[in-house]
Amino acid sequence: MKSVGINFENREFIFETGKLAKLADGAVYAKYGESSVIATVVASKESLETVDFMPLVVEYREKAYAAGKIPGGFFKREGRPSEKEVLTSRLVDRPLRPLFPKGFDREVQIIIWVLSSDLKNATDVLSINAASAALFVSDIPFPEPLGAVRVGRIDGKLVINPTLDQLGQSDMDVVVVGTANGITMVEGGSKEVGEEELVDAISYGHERLKELIKLQYGLESVAKPKRKFIPSDESELKKEVEKRAAGRMLEAITISSKAERKEKLAQLLGFLWDELSPTEEEEKKRLKIASCFTDLEKKMVRQKIKTENKRIDGRSPSDIRDIHCEVGVLPRPHGSSLFTRGETQALVVTTLGTDSDSQIIDALEGESYKSFMLHYNFPPFSVGETKPMRSPGRREIGHGALAERSILPVLPSEEKFPYTIRIVSDILQSNGSSSMASVCGASLSLMDAGVPIKSHVAGIAMGLIKEGDWYCVLTDILGDEDHIGDMDFKVAGTEKGVTAVQMDIKIQGVSRDMMLDAVLKARDARLHILSKMKEAINEPKTELSEYAPRFTYIQIRPEKIKDLIGPGGKNIKSIIERAGVKIDVEDTGRVAIASNNPESRDKALELIKEFVQEAEIGRIYNGKVKRIVDFGAFVEICPGVEGLVHISQMDFSRIKQVRDVVKEGDIIPVKVIEVDEQGRVRLSRKEALRELQQTENTKTDNHD
Repeated sequence: MKSVGINFENREFIFETGKLAKLADGAVYAKYGESSVIATVVASKESLETVDFMPLVVEYREKAYAAGKIPGGFFKREGRPSEKEVLTSRLVDRPLRPLFPKGFDREVQIIIWVLSSDLKNATDVLSINAASAALFVSDIPFPEPLGAVRVGRIDGKLVINPTLDQLGQSDMDVVVVGTANGITMVEGGSKEVGEEELVDAISYGHERLKELIKLQYGLESVAKPKRKFIPSDESELKKEVEKRAAGRMLEAITISSKAERKEKLAQLLGFLWDELSPTEEEEKKRLKIASCFTDLEKKMVRQKIKTENKRIDGRSPSDIRDIHCEVGVLPRPHGSSLFTRGETQALVVTTLGTDSDSQIIDALEGESYKSFMLHYNFPPFSVGETKPMRSPGRREIGHGALAERSILPVLPSEEKFPYTIRIVSDILQSNGSSSMASVCGASLSLMDAGVPIKSHVAGIAMGLIKEGDWYCVLTDILGDEDHIGDMDFKVAGTEKGVTAVQMDIKIQGVSRDMMLDAVLKARDARLHILSKMKEAINEPKTELSEYAPRFTYIQIRPEKIKDLIGPGGKNIKSIIERAGVKIDVEDTGRVAIASNNPESRDKALELIKEFVQEAEIGRIYNGKVKRIVDFGAFVEICPGVEGLVHISQMDFSRIKQVRDVVKEGDIIPVKVIEVDEQGRVRLSRKEALRELQQTENTKTDNHD
């Protein structure tokens, strides 16, 4: 067993290997504060000859016992991965995947379990470091360890690995991952932070994560020898592919339409298969030809940008595709928009709901309620393909989370706008950065719904081509440019600053100046998109949709909440069903009625008042006799409110027994004559009858 540790930001950071899960190819227990995870890695011994991608799978799971909890639900055990678990799995996967040697075709599985959570130190960043350390000590050919930190900013001061409580005070939450030589991934959000400040934070995070890389090297003495992996030499095949396909490839990559370009390239690849004659059984050779074909496409596209300053669709590096924005495209939803940029198109819809529509989050940190949700859907027809329609995949969850993070800083407070907000982005076409199209569409849709957001938010995807010392930043990249480029950098924000950032870097050596160049060009692009969005709608509508719920509030005494709810919720359910509204009751006695129909709202108010009304001195009620005693009768004048009619107040003449006048279940008129300091109510049937008789006499006199 080997254990190494340092004091990192006043908390102990420990890596330990050789004690747990010793049959895995690599296993590391990592502890920060009192939060801890175990990361295990295993690579298959056999090659997967029929795949043309890196077969890596990361599974992050939170054990309920880590926070001293028992899982909810019928089965009382951990179930399908939560959204946080999916997002953390992606967070671990993305910086590791590009570092595996090209052509490595062994299936690799990384499994990370959260074993202890102190509810202070986040386990997502800890998991990235643990996974890197597990790969480092394993026999899997992984070139070098990487480190990860979270960067926050409190009162203008950068903070490394802020606690969960500190994050609530921070205007920045950015995860930075990298090797000793360069950054490999950035993911996070901020409250309209400036571009230079963001780059400073990323650079600072990279300097600090090197301490965790150095700590991993402390495990080197117990690391296993790396298994041999020699990538196949495809140089001759590459020459043959280039010789046969280069001319027609140049013609194909200049076709601006994605569908036509894709078809032309597919025809060319089919021609190569026919020319080089692999049999149906030689699937591996077909994959090699396809790989060489892709490398040729990448080489030629990059060369065209470098020598001609022209991209696939004829644009210059800084050009943005045509943008078209529409709002109010659907008649019944509360807010809707259609955002089109080039061949990427998102239909984005906003729905407003009540507190009861909020999402319950059952996490290690405890139960919470989420009143803003952005869901992203990517159907196969959006890229002209046929695939099974299943539940949202990791990509859809990740893109939705990025768009949600982008919009969150501009939303109004719940006190100002007490609605649950759900946004759905359905991608209708995709050729480059549908997640950023979702951000733009969400902003338009919110304004169309009348949500008082602070300002518009727009997003843009940037790319990078780097050859030696030369580099070129690409604005508004296509899907193919993402594939052939060295960086995918998504930036979202307002006119004031950045609200979200996601950066995946496929090469080493991206300098601070290059990064700053990219974010400043992204700002120029964002401002251009914002101007187009403002042409469609410049500010939130002043009125909500006629189909959106309206809130009406009534305050009741907290002691009356039980009367309003009723046994098993009987009363509140009855009101909701009879009035056709939604009702939320707060512990303070504040009752919110949501309805888009004034008649339903008024009906609900009337019913609520019946259940929570209190005895009013001098008022006459029609009450129900509940109990009869020797000295009088107890009468319920409204739900939960009873009063005593003394035998002396039962009738005008003296009576011997109460039952001579009334019996249980009778409905009788009674007048409230007193409510004492203890809330006890005294009633009089006699006074009620007298007053009713006088009223009747007055009516008769007036008639005469």
